[in-house]
Amino acid sequence: MNAVLLAGGRAEDPLARAFGAPSKGFVPLAGRPMAAWVAEALRAGGVKRLVLVAPEAAPSLGEDARISDRGSLLENVAAGLRAAGAGPVLVAAADAPLIPAEAVRFVARAEPGAAFVYPIVPRAAVEARWPGMRRTYARLKEGSFTGGNLMRLDPELFFQAEPLIARLIALRKRPLALARLVGLDVLVKLLIGRLSVAELEARAERIIQVPVKAVVAAYPEIGVDADKPEDLPFFKRELEAKVAHG
Repeated sequence: MNAVLLAGGRAEDPLARAFGAPSKGFVPLAGRPMAAWVAEALRAGGVKRLVLVAPEAAPSLGEDARISDRGSLLENVAAGLRAAGAGPVLVAAADAPLIPAEAVRFVARAEPGAAFVYPIVPRAAVEARWPGMRRTYARLKEGSFTGGNLMRLDPELFFQAEPLIARLIALRKRPLALARLVGLDVLVKLLIGRLSVAELEARAERIIQVPVKAVVAAYPEIGVDADKPEDLPFFKRELEAKVAHG
């Protein structure tokens, strides 16, 4: 399977600025940019063609194709998918340097009929691994989950749904309009923790009109990313230990 590694962003990002990096994904950890750790995991997980989306000033990661940052997440994903080639494509965030090869293989194989496979990670798994790390969680009927930094997309169906996805993003700061689109029943159930994974999938499919699957992933590493300087020590310890043990 091919993959897109999203390492775009600006040097003005607070984390990137603190290290003089061209974007957050190129902040150094254990002697390498965060994005390099993700690229290594993707290759080890079986990725054949790797497309890197990054600022022009960013160094090479041994990618097969490179796309200059387009300025927005949706545009970066779309440009990366166009360069990745036919068939399902993995999309990974460059600021999640602990993603293991096993998680790459898991997401690549999960729910083969879905156009959009999005792993969700149980809160208990993250907190057991990294006590004290702050994450954002959604409380569903089956438990509390955080979203993964690795997903799988079918490019053809993504481009079919792109206008609707763009509309959802445009409405993110207009709660009433977003509620009308998503449905007040779903939002109320989500707020009180009574929305099930199946109901969430069904509503997402109805909105963007392509098959969607949320898969529970037993890989806490894909549920954490480096957003703030205080996140870095959690990653640094594990990556330095990985280097020390070869």
